[in-house]
Amino acid sequence: MVLLSKAEPLLELVTRVCREDRVDNNTVYAQNYDLILNRLAEGMSLKGYSFGEMGDPPNRVFVFSQCMGDLNNKECSMCFNEIKDILSGCFPSSGGRIFYNGCFIRAENYNFFNHTVEPDDLRRCSDGLDLREEYTEIGRKQIGNLVRVTMENNGFGAVYKKAGEVSFFAVAMCWRTLNSSLCEECIQNAADSCVACLPAAEGRVLNSGCTVRYADYDFGNKPDVRRAKEILLTYATYVLVGLAVSVFVVMVGVYAGKAAYKRKIRRLKKLAKGRRLDIVASKKGSKFLEFNHSTLEKATEGFNDAHKLGEGGFGEVFKGTLADGREIAIKRLFATGKSQAEEICNEIDIISSAQHKNLVRFLGCCFTDSNSFLVYEFLVNKSLDQFIFDSERSKELDWKKRLQIIIGSAEGLEYLHKGCQMRIIHRDIKASNILLDSKWKPKIADFGLARFSSSATSYVPGVTIAGTFGYLAPEYLAQGRLTEKVDVYSFGVLVLEIVSGVRNNKLRSHDTFETLVAHVWKHYQSNTVSEIIEKSLAEEDFEEVERVVQVGLLCTQEVPSLRPNMAMVIQMLKQNDSELPTPTKPPFIDENLELSSSFDSCRWQPSCISDLCSPIERDSNI
Repeated sequence: MVLLSKAEPLLELVTRVCREDRVDNNTVYAQNYDLILNRLAEGMSLKGYSFGEMGDPPNRVFVFSQCMGDLNNKECSMCFNEIKDILSGCFPSSGGRIFYNGCFIRAENYNFFNHTVEPDDLRRCSDGLDLREEYTEIGRKQIGNLVRVTMENNGFGAVYKKAGEVSFFAVAMCWRTLNSSLCEECIQNAADSCVACLPAAEGRVLNSGCTVRYADYDFGNKPDVRRAKEILLTYATYVLVGLAVSVFVVMVGVYAGKAAYKRKIRRLKKLAKGRRLDIVASKKGSKFLEFNHSTLEKATEGFNDAHKLGEGGFGEVFKGTLADGREIAIKRLFATGKSQAEEICNEIDIISSAQHKNLVRFLGCCFTDSNSFLVYEFLVNKSLDQFIFDSERSKELDWKKRLQIIIGSAEGLEYLHKGCQMRIIHRDIKASNILLDSKWKPKIADFGLARFSSSATSYVPGVTIAGTFGYLAPEYLAQGRLTEKVDVYSFGVLVLEIVSGVRNNKLRSHDTFETLVAHVWKHYQSNTVSEIIEKSLAEEDFEEVERVVQVGLLCTQEVPSLRPNMAMVIQMLKQNDSELPTPTKPPFIDENLELSSSFDSCRWQPSCISDLCSPIERDSNI
């Protein structure tokens, strides 16, 4: 008897990581990427992996892709054709990585083909635990065996062990650009990181040069079972060919197949149309409109580039002016797949259920066969990051305005967490997602990654990790635990950025890399907070500024339970006479000093991680 595995969908997205750095010429960079893809397609179908480079610096692009070792050629080509389009959504970022269950692709503006471990590699440990001692013991032994099996099998290995009620399955694979010694180095590092996940029931490590995954069930694609099926099918075909009636059977089968295919196509088209109608129908009786496409075209003069406010992963933002003179911001999204369509529906669901003075106001939507449009109020001062990180424009924000922005953002978050009928976790609080009106009042924007969360649960299960590196809370990044304290952590980082005028991911010194949070913590410990405050605020109320810095450190404490909720944060910010608790250390305070070192150190490179990254990252109004 053959035991079939619980094989998982090959095209299921594991994670999507996009760099925050931008290329000099996005058009040239994207063209170079497309040229490489044409070369890679043949290699993927024949060998299961391929790599190449194209262009001249600084717009030279390096691309690598590989399928899991248990996929056949057809499955590999199918996976590659899907994943390559997802990666292109990262541009104009300088690169990114996409992991599906069945394949992987990466693009960068530097040669990474022989890299084994890098600072922004990922480790995912499941929330579910298997506390049986046998599971942990078997897991340690099998992961150790996996390293040997992988090296003996040309860079791809799988192990399976069942002892009584305990089952353990693990797979490892090196990228084919690594030689034997580099492969072993990478797999050993990933294996050690996986062992650290135990007793978690599942663990996955995604290194620069390899991947290792384990679970308490068999998630493989079972190539032996597939080959056995193919042999049986071939034998059956020979028997049928020998029968005189086979021609008739084949003709009937072809006719029936065509009829079924046509019915399926009609059904899919009907479902797709129904989905659009469901979206429109869902807004009936709501406080927003369905705009005509012609209205939006006229408002933007045919979506003229002169009206473009920004662009990113899966769309663009335009400023428009309606016939009555009202100014609006239009987010045009290119929904080419199921995940993108779900992203759009999610944003509509979230923003239409939340109305607050510190949330960007959603006005309506429009759907065509090729695009989806979300319409928002236009905010004249655009996004906060365009001011606090610009040495000249930052002078427009005195301490009074900055404190107003901090408190307003806190009130918007507190409303999402406690004021809605269903708690909402934003997941991507950062300066570029805080928009400013003409009076410098802040409004939280971009709800594409936000999630509903029942107040009865301590975390949201089954959610793909998403957000921006440097703003992700440690418990969310390492274990996927999503609570409102994840937003609190991001808000704390935002507060420190507003006070210092420094991006969290941009603090470097010689051969070291240090987050802003760690940097501020050290100055707090040595009573030198004044040294991290932006120069233009030097003559402001220092005691109040220092107090706000302390609030930021309270929000970025390593232990989630020690972080205040947003209601407490607002109270701390408004009541200057109340005594503040002493903050404990933030995460990664010891591990983030060296750029090289081991995988387990979590040191952020400017990146974005997301199942679908926020469509507008910079110069955006939505």
